[in-house]
Amino acid sequence: MQQVFSVPKSMKKDFKYTFCPGCDHGIAVRLVAELLDEMNLTENTILAASIGCSVFIYNFLNVDSIEAPHGRAMAEATGVKRVRPDKFVFTYQGDGDFASIGLAESTHAALRGENLSGICINNTTYGMTGGQLGPTTIMGQKTTTSPMGRFKETYGYPIKIAEHIALCDGTAFSARVALDSVPHIKKAKEALRKAFQVQLDGLGYGFVEILSTCPTNWKMTPEQAHERVRKEMIPVFPLGVFKDVTAK
Repeated sequence: MQQVFSVPKSMKKDFKYTFCPGCDHGIAVRLVAELLDEMNLTENTILAASIGCSVFIYNFLNVDSIEAPHGRAMAEATGVKRVRPDKFVFTYQGDGDFASIGLAESTHAALRGENLSGICINNTTYGMTGGQLGPTTIMGQKTTTSPMGRFKETYGYPIKIAEHIALCDGTAFSARVALDSVPHIKKAKEALRKAFQVQLDGLGYGFVEILSTCPTNWKMTPEQAHERVRKEMIPVFPLGVFKDVTAK
C-alpha cells in the first residue's frame, strides 16, 4: 500500500497530544508544520506562542519558541523580528488572546506593517479557562459568562478579525478560512502559505483567521461541532481573502 500521509519533519517525534478530541488545533498545527517543511523554514523560524490552548503549539513544533504573556505575542514577535530580521517569525494565538486582551498589539503591528505572520484560531470562546464569552462569541451564543446568550445591549457585537486587520494599511494579506472539511482545509493551507510568503518577500503583515471547533466547551460531539462551524459560524464570519497586495 502506498503511503500518502506522514508526520511533518518539523514536528517533534515524542510529543504528547494535548488538545481535546475533535478540536481543530491539531489540524492547524499540522498545516503549519507542513508549510515549514515545504518552504524550508524550520531551521530559520522563531515562534511566539500565546496564552490559551494555542500555547501548546510549541510542544509539537521543533522550532525556536517563546511564550508571551496573555495578549502580547504580537508585541514579542515584533521585538524578535526587529532584532533578527533574517528570521521567519510568526505568532499562533486564540481569538481571546489576539482580539481581546491583545487587540491593541495585534492591530498596531498591522498598522505599522510589521514583517510578521499571524495566525488566530477563532472558536468563539475562551477554551482553556472554561468557555467564557469572548470577542468573537456570536449573537445568541450561550457561554459560562453569558448563560442567556450574547445580546448587543450588554455585550455588543462580535469582532470580525480578518476584516479588521485587512483595513490596516500595513497589512499585506488577510484571510479567513475554516477546517470543517477537506476542501476548506486545502484552502486554509494555501492562505497560510500566502501569509508566510508575504513576510519572506518583505511585503508586510500577513494574517490568517481560522474558524475552529471547541467541542468540549460547546458540549458537542466533533461531528456536531463541525456542523456548527458550517451552519452558524461561517454565515457570521464569511470565508475568503479580504486583502492581498500581490493580487492583480
